Amino acid sequence: MGDQIYADDVADSLFPVITTFEKELIGSGEKLELIDNRLANEPFQAALNQVNGRKYIIENYCHFTSSHANNHLMKFGEYAVMYLLSWSPQLFESAQENNLFEFFDELCNKQQVYFVFSDVERYPKDNKLENSRLYNRYTEQQETMISFQQSLYRIRRLLANIPAYMMFDDHDITDDWNLSYMWKESVRNSSLGSHVIANGLAAYWAFQGWGNAPESFDDGFIWIMKTYFNSLSLGKIDANREEWKETLWNFDSWHFVAPTIPNALFLDTRTQREYDSEPRPEKFGQLIEETVWAPQLLSKKGWDNVTSSLFNSRWKSGNPLIIVSPTPLYGLGLIETFLHDYVYPLRVLGVNVHTSFDFEAWKYNGRGFSEFLNQAATWKPSRCIILSGDVHHASAVKAAVFFKDGRKLAINQLTSSPMKNMSFGGVWGILMKPIMALNSLKRKNNNINRICTPSYYIKEVEKENHSTSYLWKDEVSYQLLENNSIIETNNNLGFLMIRRRGLKNLLLNHTHKLLQ
Repeated sequence: MGDQIYADDVADSLFPVITTFEKELIGSGEKLELIDNRLANEPFQAALNQVNGRKYIIENYCHFTSSHANNHLMKFGEYAVMYLLSWSPQLFESAQENNLFEFFDELCNKQQVYFVFSDVERYPKDNKLENSRLYNRYTEQQETMISFQQSLYRIRRLLANIPAYMMFDDHDITDDWNLSYMWKESVRNSSLGSHVIANGLAAYWAFQGWGNAPESFDDGFIWIMKTYFNSLSLGKIDANREEWKETLWNFDSWHFVAPTIPNALFLDTRTQREYDSEPRPEKFGQLIEETVWAPQLLSKKGWDNVTSSLFNSRWKSGNPLIIVSPTPLYGLGLIETFLHDYVYPLRVLGVNVHTSFDFEAWKYNGRGFSEFLNQAATWKPSRCIILSGDVHHASAVKAAVFFKDGRKLAINQLTSSPMKNMSFGGVWGILMKPIMALNSLKRKNNNINRICTPSYYIKEVEKENHSTSYLWKDEVSYQLLENNSIIETNNNLGFLMIRRRGLKNLLLNHTHKLLQ
């Protein structure tokens, strides 16, 4: 359901392995200086292949916004190597046989570590503070790689023996991917940034998308991919590079229907967004700032394509349906409240706040949220199950939706996240945890009643206080999990059993033996 790899948060100790194998996979290696000639000059030419060296390039030449861009993947071969390293121990074995996992001091002696401020100037080699910080990070990550490699033997066996369907989210390409209209246009107008996005999408297609739904990619699409890959192996930029890039940027059928029982409809919430142009006022004390609405995660055209694919898959109204949305439709109000009450005001004051939970939930655009409900109700499934991830916590939600025109929709939403990651780290995580605990107590065993006004504003109301004109109203309840809480922040894997009379949802963690 997204973030199968992290293209932007690459371990220091893994970076030299990736850049080495990229040349082995592709042939002569992809020459990014042919895309942006500034990379042919120092210090950028050297920095591209140095640990910790890419942050300036990523931020200023690609126009990406990741806060962990020091070793960001850029070349097609690098994305490909990351997939191979993530799902199989084979390349790890080869890396060890060829002594590619080097000690930090060895890399420093070979000038393969880049010491930087926020600009392009190098730190002096005797800067002990920076050297210590990088050394400790490198060593810690290198130790983690050892245990990670050992787990890959079981991961390879698991993926070889069960069907696996995958949909991208942002980190498969870069953090904040298509976060806003300005973000998308800035990157698309960057020759290097738009090229890196296309590389990430090409790798997603090869390692995830093609296997999801081979019928979505016709002979013309595959020919364009093959022609471009052949040009990479020759170390040149082929004449069809622009066609290849535009094909990937404009492709509108990453969504698919998996032939599971019930059918599972996977939504692409990244490339088919719609960006509202009307600003809204955001107030903090006497200060008011006009901020643009969060995007609709799926545009009208996107929903039309999804509906067409669903009914072409032979799914019929009246049958149960699983909808897979990388980000949950129903977020936890406690997190949304935190974002609205704390993060928005700080941004109004001019504080540059970057959090790991950006404003990308369905709820942040009332029109987009309402369209999701409307589409699902129009399809008329006998049972609507939403599966989601992304948000670094697990939860289970039941919702009963009532439309003004008399339609009804019952939803079970099950969220499992993270499978292998941290939950709410750093300063904002420290602030989040007590707020989450307090709000979770408030919502435990309490139903929440909401309405959506004709202006697409979603607000909580008293149960019987529906005198206000509305488009739809819903009653939401958060279900208790095995830990007797409505949220789980430890690493977990959702295990859902669908039965005639109900659902059984388990969250597997390191104490369960089912996957061993």
